[in-house]
Amino acid sequence: MAQTIRRARLRGLKKKHRDILAQEYPRFSDAEMRNRRKLIDNWMDEHDLDHVLVYGAWMSGPAVAYFTGWPVTVEAAVIFTRGHTPAMYIQFYNHLPECRHMAWETEVLWGGERRTIPAVIETIEARGKPNPRIGVIGAMPLGAIQAIAARASALVDLNGAFFGARLIKSDEEIDWLRIGAALSDAGYEGLRKGVRLGHNERDLGNLVERAYMPHGGTNLIHFFGVTSMANPDCCVPRQWPLTREVATGDVLFSEISANFWDYPGQILRTFTVGAEPTPLYRDLHDTADAALDAIVAKLKPGTHASELVEASSMIEAAGFTTYDDLIHGFGGGYLPPVLGSKSRPAGPIPDITLKPNMCLVVQPNVSTTDEQAGVQTGDTFRITETGCESLHNVARGLDRVDPA
Repeated sequence: MAQTIRRARLRGLKKKHRDILAQEYPRFSDAEMRNRRKLIDNWMDEHDLDHVLVYGAWMSGPAVAYFTGWPVTVEAAVIFTRGHTPAMYIQFYNHLPECRHMAWETEVLWGGERRTIPAVIETIEARGKPNPRIGVIGAMPLGAIQAIAARASALVDLNGAFFGARLIKSDEEIDWLRIGAALSDAGYEGLRKGVRLGHNERDLGNLVERAYMPHGGTNLIHFFGVTSMANPDCCVPRQWPLTREVATGDVLFSEISANFWDYPGQILRTFTVGAEPTPLYRDLHDTADAALDAIVAKLKPGTHASELVEASSMIEAAGFTTYDDLIHGFGGGYLPPVLGSKSRPAGPIPDITLKPNMCLVVQPNVSTTDEQAGVQTGDTFRITETGCESLHNVARGLDRVDPA
């Protein structure tokens, strides 16, 4: 008899979200996919292009998944040409059956052993005039770019246009992001409820992933900062886990994103371990909460990116700074606007005004100026017609756990 696997219920999801999760392969509607393909047609008209080439490799390349439904594995290159079914060349050969099952209205072909780009060039040459104009989306190796450029009259970089199009989410994308947020919430709850004295950061990652994997979630990130409140040495979550053991009197701050295919949430929370927060950590988190509240009050259509930075000024007024980015767009990539605080800018403030169905992560990582102590709080927010909503369902605030 097969063993039943118990799955914790995901918070905040409606029946339509559970129906998406229950699909063999979750898919967007035909109407959604046609709207995405229209972007390709529009760019071809705007730039007088003969082809558009979309590329991804080594589990990276959001445009491939966006336009075909296939999450990149080793390599994928898709050629769009008017009057032709899009052709996608992939690696490896044993990935063909599943790709053919998943890809939407796309001819899926093997790129041949280590020769994907030559196959792409052969298709381009067979489809039309010599020396074509080709639009390119994706981070391609230099050798691939040179080989294609040698057979084209012009290469047009469409990456900016693509990521610009990703700023405003469709209603279907919002549904998928809600699922990603629920999976991320489950990861945080798995951490909070499962942490024990003596766990190291590798164990913490196991707790996070174990909570959402039964629902089909996969890891994007789970970063942890664990340090003694009495003698802190960490102001921002680490990207790679340490073997240091969790102890009474520690503070643990986390940044967790679980992917639902290419649609993650991002939840940031802080809790103390077996002790009340020290005055420093209380001040840090109170400041982070105040900054989050002030920024959220500005999250509405018509707000300029500069207003969001200005709203966080209480961080510097309290004598603190930030280490991580304060705000960034999310869903389909790490998107504009990427904003830092006044004392730790993330570069020039972009000329971006918020619009409905933009999604942003607000994450005041308030830290001491000596870089020894810090906290995290934050959620993924959707801009609505009149304001914003968090996609998450975990209470905010500086928490305390009392593990055995």
